[in-house]
Amino acid sequence: MPIDPNRVLIFDTTLRDGEQSPGATMSHDEKLEIAGLLDAMGVDIIEAGFPVASEGDFTAVSEIAKTAQNAVICGLGRANFKDISRCWEAVKHARRPRIHTFIGTSPQHRAIPNLTMDQMADRIHETVSHARNLCEDVQWSPMDATRTEWEYLCRVVKIAIRAGATTINIPDTVGYTAPVESADLIRRLIAQVPGADAVTFSTHCHNDLGMATANALAAVAGGARQIECTINGLGERAGNTALEEVVMAMQVRNDIMPYRTGIDATKIMHISRRVATVSGFNVQPNKAIVGKNAFAHASGIHQDGMLKSADTFEIMHPRDVGLSETSIVMGKHSGRAALRSKLKDLGFEPGDNQLNDLFVRYKALADRKKEVFDDDLIALVTDASADGAGHLEVKFLRVICGTEAPQSADITLRVGTHDHQATAQGDGPVNAAFNAVRALYPHDARLQLYHVNAVTEGMDAQATVTVRIQEGGQIATGQAADTDTVVASVKAYVNALNRLSVRRERGGSDMPEFTYKEAG
Repeated sequence: MPIDPNRVLIFDTTLRDGEQSPGATMSHDEKLEIAGLLDAMGVDIIEAGFPVASEGDFTAVSEIAKTAQNAVICGLGRANFKDISRCWEAVKHARRPRIHTFIGTSPQHRAIPNLTMDQMADRIHETVSHARNLCEDVQWSPMDATRTEWEYLCRVVKIAIRAGATTINIPDTVGYTAPVESADLIRRLIAQVPGADAVTFSTHCHNDLGMATANALAAVAGGARQIECTINGLGERAGNTALEEVVMAMQVRNDIMPYRTGIDATKIMHISRRVATVSGFNVQPNKAIVGKNAFAHASGIHQDGMLKSADTFEIMHPRDVGLSETSIVMGKHSGRAALRSKLKDLGFEPGDNQLNDLFVRYKALADRKKEVFDDDLIALVTDASADGAGHLEVKFLRVICGTEAPQSADITLRVGTHDHQATAQGDGPVNAAFNAVRALYPHDARLQLYHVNAVTEGMDAQATVTVRIQEGGQIATGQAADTDTVVASVKAYVNALNRLSVRRERGGSDMPEFTYKEAG
């Protein structure tokens, strides 16, 4: 348990559970970047990945372990010696390493490895003991704990503690529980399982019924002192408990939830935007804390109240989560120093070469827009980070539209070091442009998602386009921004193809098929 009884540890699993969202796979450099941001904001434990899943995952976890300055670096492994040993190899260089191992204990999940209750109990003792022999910090999870029979859950938790687990995580794997049940489950385990007072209890909630945050906070009220969560609530199906929501809930309502974390909340907005960009999962406008409308007021009554006193309709200040209060401060006459200063306010500190590139892009954008908003600059930075990230690059694009189909597109695409040109037709300018890309770079990728989002208001607003494609079991997402929606669409499509190409070259990062055949 933490020394301070009211200290809640934040266990971030954006890089592991969050990355398991279809299409959310991050590149090696992006994983290292996000890990660095999590470490800097005060996350206690970073679950960096599933080392046995692929060589790429192992390398990323290992690099994060070597570079982390403060956080515990954790790897996940199933209940077999191979997974656990591979996990240790990845995290052992961390200043503070942790092994996290798990097995499904509910009737539904026990059927997967086809083990009896007694066989599974033996497996838990063997594998947790093996993990503890390798690492002093061991976390164990009974997957689908909230649907596991009470007597059996107590039995296996007791076994894991005796085998050396230092943290017991209770996962609501399928988002099945409710707040009153979540609190009661933790409270009863602490009261009834021998040795429970010597370990930290953790909660891991999914949002299938929209109660992940409520369930996590209820578990803390029941005695849990670690919350597993992700940035923006990213995760499988409906997602996980959102880090920003539990952190700010405890900060704003500390009167009834007298707990504290080590999170620097002013860094929330920046990391939220970066995770949204690299994952390709845009934050919904009405998302709590980090949504575009979280601090926006359209109603006349609300606006009048805000003008008189901000706390009339705002229970937290925008700056508490790192949101800039100003929106229009830049114009076409602003210089390089002003751009650097503004980017720093928004959480970006580009190097000299990157700033020079951004300044050229900024001037071009300012010439096309009357007013450059904060969100425009953020889109500019994130678009620049994706541009040229592979061997495909859009050099020229022209589309011909009319009231009658088909439309046509002329494109020059740099493939490797050579430029190639093509003209194609399609049902609309975007379809025509995509067909032109396919003509120069043949592939079998199928378009899964095409989403356009206006960055700011007005006729001259930039559009951020998200494209998700799938080919041969591999999924990749690309994003791009431009005042021309068609240009943004093609750049996003090309970025997705670049990511798909990288994944193909690295052999993918799909998790191996579940198997419990090997115990030792």
